[in-house]
Amino acid sequence: MPSKKPDSPKQSQLAGTDTPDRANTNAKIQSLESVRSDATGQALRTNQGVRIADNQNTLKAGDRGPSLLEDFIMREKITHFDHERIPERIVHARGTGAHGYFQSYGNHAELTKAGFLQDPEKITPVFVRFSTVQGPRGSADTVRDVRGFAVKFYTDEGNFDLVGNNMPVFFIQDAIKFPDFVHAVKPEPHNEIPTGASAHDTFWDFVSLVPESAHMVMWAMSDRAIPRSLRMMEGFGVHTFRLINAQGVASFVKFHWKPRQGVHSLLWDEAQKLAGKDTDFQRRDLWEAIETGDYPEWELGVQIVPEADEHKFDFDLLDPTKIIPEELVPVTPLGKMVLNRNPDNFFAEVEQVAFCPGHIVPGIDFSNDPLLQGRLFSYTDTQLSRLGGPNFHQIPINRPVAPNHNNQRDALHQHLVHKGRASYEPNSIDGGWPKETPPAAQDGGFESYQERIDAHKIRQRSESFGDHFSQARLFFQSMSPTEQQHIIKAYSFELGKVEREAIRVREVNEILANIDLKLAAAVATNLGLPAPTAGTVQVKGSQLQQSPALSQMNHPGVVGIKGRKIAVLVADGVEAASVDKLVKALEAHSARPLLLGPTSAPVKAADGTQLPVAASMEGMPSIMFDGIVVPAGKAATDALAASGLAKHFLLEGYKHLKALVLTQELLGTLGLKEDKGLLLGDDQQAVDAFVKAVEGHRVWEREAAAESVPA
Repeated sequence: MPSKKPDSPKQSQLAGTDTPDRANTNAKIQSLESVRSDATGQALRTNQGVRIADNQNTLKAGDRGPSLLEDFIMREKITHFDHERIPERIVHARGTGAHGYFQSYGNHAELTKAGFLQDPEKITPVFVRFSTVQGPRGSADTVRDVRGFAVKFYTDEGNFDLVGNNMPVFFIQDAIKFPDFVHAVKPEPHNEIPTGASAHDTFWDFVSLVPESAHMVMWAMSDRAIPRSLRMMEGFGVHTFRLINAQGVASFVKFHWKPRQGVHSLLWDEAQKLAGKDTDFQRRDLWEAIETGDYPEWELGVQIVPEADEHKFDFDLLDPTKIIPEELVPVTPLGKMVLNRNPDNFFAEVEQVAFCPGHIVPGIDFSNDPLLQGRLFSYTDTQLSRLGGPNFHQIPINRPVAPNHNNQRDALHQHLVHKGRASYEPNSIDGGWPKETPPAAQDGGFESYQERIDAHKIRQRSESFGDHFSQARLFFQSMSPTEQQHIIKAYSFELGKVEREAIRVREVNEILANIDLKLAAAVATNLGLPAPTAGTVQVKGSQLQQSPALSQMNHPGVVGIKGRKIAVLVADGVEAASVDKLVKALEAHSARPLLLGPTSAPVKAADGTQLPVAASMEGMPSIMFDGIVVPAGKAATDALAASGLAKHFLLEGYKHLKALVLTQELLGTLGLKEDKGLLLGDDQQAVDAFVKAVEGHRVWEREAAAESVPA
């Protein structure tokens, strides 16, 4: 018989009669056990032991009023959450950034008194940080996740931070739930898995129990969560803000960033492969675009709602889980942002940049959105830990271009030598300086919008926040059939990773069934669950059945194939004239053709000339490109046809629905058929068709045929 394994150290120490040594060990173990916290059967309390009656709502002045600073429960919860990670950001840790400028299209004085939106000649410097939400700094760029889209405007009147995402809504309605959401979406605490992904039990447990998340989860399961490039995604301010003109007239607004490159995404298979083959794919793409002069551009616009129309919609403007469909309120363009300079030092600029939704200038103000109200506190509080104290505004990347004199002194990392004896206001010792600026002055001081509040202090969610499914339904029904299938596959993949069947069942039956029964049935079938036959709540009708603006298919961009990377596959014996013709034709459209060979060594053309290559086909696989062309040359074509690496490159590009230009011989070898985006030859007709296909981003008509192609 096999010998019995020795007891574990803990078992040995706890077994038998205590000796002095054993007693000491047991005391240490009991001491360690005493610090373990098990919440089973326990009431929810504050850190001071006070029982919490409502953990769902911030204390507000009325159910639609602003949040109150006296809410010690919310402040304690968010303060603790803000300081949980040092030094990287708790969320949005994985990021990159770039410098640029913003220029207004005209004088928008009728809308706002903000100076940078009133002078079309004014160039306002900006710094933009893009990021993923869930993963740490070392995670991959291409995971399925929300992308942060934060812009710091260095205006003459002070810094304005527009801190948003590439999705216009969020998972929760009240900031008091933000720590709960982030704890759920982060890696599970017992094993720190998964990194940079939401396909796990705690995330789906939370969102299946919190129906207000349904709309945002639908966006996260769409192609919006795996953008092709940071240059090719929209940005949103998420919340409803106010713009105020010099006469004191306010309008509610939603901020939008529209990329001139179009709104495009990766396929899920590409995103997964890129996470392994090029973790920095999106960082690299942005960096290279700026270095080569293909400067990314976005148009800043706003949806404008007069205060008199605040309640005319079938949703609440203060609800951050809702959009204003663009068919109801079109986006009014205000100006254009161009990113034209990469950082000189990643840490000094990208890591140390500090954003806060509370950084605003005269002419811009807040709404009573309870998620925004909490963010106004949380962001500054977070920077205190992450950047070492209250002087983080003195770090060069955070410094305003406007002067910032006040009586805030000393503290950690104080870089200024303050002159004068008075560090208080009012004073007579230093002549009263610095002094207040009355709002009515020519360059008036900031004045908060005067909104009348007459309400009870209360922890309660407004009834107008109660519809959680109609806009999720609107989003799904606005997608093209292709996009809908991608959403079904995303839910199926993510929920397929969930270990607890009860969570899968709850998400399908209590969330998806209330959004769309066909969606719920398809996901249920893929998970091996019974398809629900009805929802669990009565979902009210929407003002719209579809919103075409929500589909990426309707946002191809206005710059053609500018900046798109095209792989030009070459081998010994390629015709140099054909290479030259294709490269020049692509460069004429401002694309970026790159020659790839079997290895990184130059290839020898049929006329004996040496052609240097950018990389090997293995070093830069097809997933890094937007299209593929193969120049003429029988010897080169024969070499590619005999190469497993080259065939995989081409078949993978075909499978990922990319435009290709091939030779007749390769087409036969690969067993493929011509289609709208699979062209033959190197003549102008083939090039024109190729360019048009790349402009469309994918050859969507090919998707069914591509599923059977191995790659």
